[in-house]
Amino acid sequence: MQAIDSYRTTFNSYLEDKIKTREPENLYEPITYILSLGGKRLRPVLTLLAAEIFGEDYKKALDAALAIEVFHNFSLVHDDIMDAAPIRRGKVTVHEKWDVNTGILSGDAMLITAYQLFENYECETFRSLAKLFSTTALQVCEGQQYDIDFEERDHVGLSEYLTMIQYKTAVLVGAALKMGATIAKASGKDRNNIYNFGLNLGMAFQLQDDYLDAFGDPKSFGKQVGGDIIENKKTFLYVNVCESGSARHKKELLDLYSIQPNDPSKKIETIKEIFMESGAVKNIKKAIEKYTHEAFEILEGITIDADKKEMLKNFGERLMKRQV
Repeated sequence: MQAIDSYRTTFNSYLEDKIKTREPENLYEPITYILSLGGKRLRPVLTLLAAEIFGEDYKKALDAALAIEVFHNFSLVHDDIMDAAPIRRGKVTVHEKWDVNTGILSGDAMLITAYQLFENYECETFRSLAKLFSTTALQVCEGQQYDIDFEERDHVGLSEYLTMIQYKTAVLVGAALKMGATIAKASGKDRNNIYNFGLNLGMAFQLQDDYLDAFGDPKSFGKQVGGDIIENKKTFLYVNVCESGSARHKKELLDLYSIQPNDPSKKIETIKEIFMESGAVKNIKKAIEKYTHEAFEILEGITIDADKKEMLKNFGERLMKRQV
C-alpha cells in the first residue's frame, strides 16, 4: 500500500500531464487555473486508495480519480458564480478573473471532460462508472438547489439540512471510493459498503467544516473564520439553535442574522457565544462522532485484510481531527 501523500503526488503529476491549456485558450485556461489551485485532493486520493485496497494497481484508477476531481472543481466554479464569491482557495475565482459567461462555459467543458475520462475503461466498468457518476452528479445539483432554497427560507429543519449536505458533499466522497472498488472489480456488497463508509465519512467531514468555520484556528483554517456567519448561512449550528435552543437564543440569533454590520467581528463573537450556550456546539460534535462511528462500523463488514481496514480507519480519524 502507498502512503496517502504518495497517492496525492502521483495524482497531481497525472493531472498536470492530462489537463493542459489548448485552443480556444479562453475556454481551457480557466480549467487549468482552477485545477492548479490545489486543495486537499481528498476525493481522487480515495479513489486510488480504494482500488489498491481491493487488489488493483491504483494507477488504473487515475482516470476515474481525475474525473472525480474535475467534476468537483466544475461544481466549485458554478457555486462561486451563484454565490458571487470573489475568492477560492485564497485566489481570485474564475468568474472574477475572466467573466461569468466564461465561468459557465468552462464549467460545462469540465463536466463533459469528466464523462470523457470514463471512456478509457472497458465496457462493463465504463457502464458501472458512468451510471454511478450520473446519479452522483445529479444529487450534487439537487444538494446545491436545496442550499439555494434554504437562503430564502426563515426555517430549515435539521433533517432537511442533513439531506442537503449529504447530496452536496457526502455522496461524492462515497462515489469516489466506490469507483476505486468498481475498477478493482470488488463484489457488489463490498462496493456498497465502501460507498456507505464514504457517505458517513463525508457527512462527518462537512459537519467538521461547519464547526471549523466558526471555531477553527485562523492561522491554519485557510479561509476567514466566521465566513458562514458573515454570509448568514444556515449551517448545522444555526439550524440546531433554531430547532432546539431557548426562545431567547433563537430570537438573538435571528436578529443578528438580519443585520450586516460594516465590522462583523462583534456579530461573529456574539453568535459563537449563542452556539456554545445553546448546546449547538456540543450537538455538532456528537453528530460528527455519530457519523464517524457509523462509518467505522460499516468498515468492519468489508472483505479486506485487517491492516487495510486499519489504514482506512486511521485516515478517517485524521480527517476528523483536522484543523483546516
